[in-house]
Order: sequence, then structure tokens, then C-alpha cells
Amino acid sequence: MAKAIKKQALGRGLSALLKDPDNDIQSVEDKNADKVVGNILEIEIDAVEINPFQPRTNFNEEALNELATSIRELGVIQPITVRKLDFNKYQLISGERRLRASRLVGMTTIPAYIRIANDNESLVMALVENIQRHDLDPIEIALSYQRLIEEIQLTQEQMSERVGKKRSTIANYLRLLKLDPIIQTGIRDGFISMGHGRAIINIENQDIQADIYQKIVSQNLSVRETEALVKNYQDSLNPSLAVKAKKTASFAPADDQKKAFTNFFGAKVEVKVAGNGKGKITIPFHSEEDFNRIIKLINN
Repeated sequence: MAKAIKKQALGRGLSALLKDPDNDIQSVEDKNADKVVGNILEIEIDAVEINPFQPRTNFNEEALNELATSIRELGVIQPITVRKLDFNKYQLISGERRLRASRLVGMTTIPAYIRIANDNESLVMALVENIQRHDLDPIEIALSYQRLIEEIQLTQEQMSERVGKKRSTIANYLRLLKLDPIIQTGIRDGFISMGHGRAIINIENQDIQADIYQKIVSQNLSVRETEALVKNYQDSLNPSLAVKAKKTASFAPADDQKKAFTNFFGAKVEVKVAGNGKGKITIPFHSEEDFNRIIKLINN
């Protein structure tokens, strides 16, 4: 968890820029605005007001309590986004569930992305530059992609052009955000890799996700071993398909059958079988005379 603590400390340091009334940042042209745009800062929860145009009005109480429990144990993994209205006054743009859950557990500050009235293009530039860095973990990159989608309303195709990445690569990062928060934290802290996460995400049940995550960490499983573990679980959900696949994959001509081909044609016959049970037989010949000899054997 050292990485998360370091980030929060950085956020608190930058937050001091927002506490100086004599140098209040209101525009991207203001001094130190570049240190605010695109960075995570710790702000006071009481300084954040709910957006009156928030379309969601109903929040599932049980789900909110579960999120509150997660935040109490792990902290706020994904910062909220706010718009700066005035000195130490903000309006929520996204993350109301995280804000409400944080208030439930008594948090006084919360990590947030700060938006300034005219910072749209600056934010795009900051996020794109951030994504290009080499020291970001996969979840940080995924969150940056998500912000470009939600706040700037870029499509995956537009993002692909901006950051120079394939659309499929962007989609793979975004899928990581569907993982259980504990697993996301594991990726951020380096306990598992993005490859492990991509394997786990193929399982919808988050309880099973968590079980597999624990096995990866405790048994130091490789990505391939994790993929096999996930496949075994998926096969167990449909035994008939698993048995059929096993039967197909297990087919292979016996050595004596291959030898019979070789003896019959008087040449080393090669037999190849694919995973679906299909295959081919290759009969070599060394001259036109040898070719005609083989043809006669087949015709007889």
C-alpha cells in the first residue's frame, strides 16, 4: 500500500495551492494552474456541493454501505471529479456514490480531480501526456482513459488517435475497471500484473474473482497458470462442453498407425492433427519415378 500512501501525500501537498486566498486559481492562465489540472488533490468533503443537474436521484442503500466498507478498508481508489466554483468551493461533476460513501465513514477529505472553467483542452493535453508516462500502473492508465471518455466525451477511436494506441489496447485497459476494487488495488500495488487482471475479468462473479486473486498471490501463479485456472472454472460451468473439447483434443494417431503408413508407402509419412481433430497426411517422394510408384500403390 506504500504507493497509495505516497500519492495521497502528494495530493495533500498540491492542495496547499488551493488554500491561498491571495493566489486563488480561477483560470488555466493563473499561476500554478498547471499543477492543478490533471493532478489528484485532497480537498475537504464539506467544500463539495452536489450537482443540482445530477440525473441520478436514487441510490441503493445496501450497495452504498458496501462501497463505504470498501472505502474504510482501502480508501477511495478512484478520485471524484469536481468543478471549482470559488475559493475552497467545488461542485461535483462525477463520483456522487464515492462522495456519499466517504461521508458515511466520516472522511473529512477526499481525492479529487479539479476542473477549472476553461481547462478543457488543457485537461486533454495533461491526460494524454500522463498516459504516455512509463511509471503509471495499468489502473492509473485506465482511469485516464475513462476520464477522457466521461469528461471530454472522446470516443475510443478519437482516443486512439490522440494517444497513439490501438483501440483494442484502450478497451483492454478500460475493462480492468470492472474488476473488484480489491483486485484493482492489487494491480496498482504490483501484487499481480495487467495480464492476470485480463484473465480474471473473464469471470463475472466477483466472489470467484476474489478467490482466484488470492490463489494467484498465495501460490505466485503466472499469467498462463491463471488463464488455465479461469478456463477450468468456466469449463466446470458447462461439463458437457469440457468433455467434448477434451475428447477432441486428445485424439492422436498411435505410433503403430504412423508406422503402418510408412511401411506401406516405403517413405517416412508425416501425420499432423489439429486441436479440432482435423489433420493432414504428407507423403514425400524423391523423384518422378518415386512419385509414380506411390500413385500405383494408392490406385491398387
